[in-house]
Amino acid sequence: MSLFIKSGTAWSDVFARAQAEAPEAFLSDRLCNLVNGEWMDVGVTSPHLSPVDATVIPGPPLMSGDQAAEAMAGVVRQHKEWSKVPLDERKSRVAQALVLLREQRDTIALFLVWEIGKPWSTACADVDRCIDGVEWYLTQIDRQMENRRPLDGPVSNIASWNYPLSVLVHAELVQLLAGNAVIAKTPTQGGFHALTLAHVCMVRAGLPVALVSGSGAALSEALISSQDLGALAFVGGRTNGRKVATTLADFRKRHILEQEGLNAWGIWNYSQWDDLSTHLRKGFEYAKQRCTAYPRYVVQRSLLPAFLEMYFPVIDSLKFGHPCAVENDNDPLPELHFGPVIQRSKAESLRVLFDEAIKTGGIPLLRDHLERGRFIAGQDTSAYIAPACVLAPPSGWALHHSEPFGPLDSIVLVDTEAELLAAMNASNGALVASLATDDLDFAERVRDDIQAFKVGINKPRSRGDREEVFGGRGGSWKGAFVGGDLLVDAVTQGERALYGNFPDGSRYPRT
Repeated sequence: MSLFIKSGTAWSDVFARAQAEAPEAFLSDRLCNLVNGEWMDVGVTSPHLSPVDATVIPGPPLMSGDQAAEAMAGVVRQHKEWSKVPLDERKSRVAQALVLLREQRDTIALFLVWEIGKPWSTACADVDRCIDGVEWYLTQIDRQMENRRPLDGPVSNIASWNYPLSVLVHAELVQLLAGNAVIAKTPTQGGFHALTLAHVCMVRAGLPVALVSGSGAALSEALISSQDLGALAFVGGRTNGRKVATTLADFRKRHILEQEGLNAWGIWNYSQWDDLSTHLRKGFEYAKQRCTAYPRYVVQRSLLPAFLEMYFPVIDSLKFGHPCAVENDNDPLPELHFGPVIQRSKAESLRVLFDEAIKTGGIPLLRDHLERGRFIAGQDTSAYIAPACVLAPPSGWALHHSEPFGPLDSIVLVDTEAELLAAMNASNGALVASLATDDLDFAERVRDDIQAFKVGINKPRSRGDREEVFGGRGGSWKGAFVGGDLLVDAVTQGERALYGNFPDGSRYPRT
């Protein structure tokens, strides 16, 4: 089977389309930053390799700290005006932004394919969830804003690269709807082109937004430490999150810090293996590069043979490879479970971590091969990694208490309920966890002892939005919880206390 890139989906085609649609933001060889409501050619751009096949693309235009401070000053001025705009006008402008986003949906999705390696259907879903989620808030915001008012300053957003639309842009649009101007930092690993085109839509709809690029060290004073901030929303790992939390503690700023945790499936007294196989197969979406992915299975020892009889066919059924590779040009883009991981360095680190686990006593249960992936002859595959699994990972393993953020699974065997809970709680708090069991009384008895914000019984849990609250327990979350009404509460002031994971308890002082 000979594969090639489908016509119209190559990087050069996508960039040319965006440049024609938004020449103010897309220059011939680089992107602009959005400052004071204008697209400005500021910052230093370096070549960036697409994880898909190492195609060279323009990297983010990295700004200095002084340039970021100028952008923040502009957002502060915009906030003073926007916070006075009537809600009906805010709704109208956000609704117009959604119309424009929908018009650019396919181009944004193709940017997500090339920049962060999402398969086509997964990339489209990221954009669609953003639009659909904000449309729900448009129907609810009148009720949600009763006895609430905007913050005294703008909201700063720092998010990871994996869900630029359904997490970052979605949050920004709700923050704007609630009466706050917003500033966002583009992730340096990828997503900057998709975010630029999305913010073109927002600016054209008359929304007060800023989009800046730069290293965390250079931009932190402006985006995190500014006394003018109303709130900070952060999505990322615990190391960076810990630094952010330490900075915020000195200022008592409103914050939403979503951090990682090791999410686990516990399997105990279970027999419905066909159901579990369906969940596990879907769980490999986007190579498990999600904060709600399940890379750890905690399995009752006597169930290991049955678990493996289910698990290996799941792995064999996975489809991965180049997201734009087709056999015939009239074929649709392939339906894949995943493409590359975010960078070649990430793929290499996962291979090193697998080897480390084996050298220190883990059992190499599975190490799949790239040869069965869908690739173009001669393409660079350095950012791809096939699924792998370690049985009985050693306690000193670097990933024993943290998530791999890639298709590297581990299985821990247990004999007692106490061991099950200890293994599922290995990371001091997680965002989600699930139990697979035929004994529902057992599930109800132990679910509160699982240190995860959402616990599924015979089903996985996800981030969710709209009516569903989302947060974390332990080290997986700091600050206000979000989702549904709480997302609006987190970025507004009023008499209702905020709910979250705060140092002084579950309630934040009234504002």
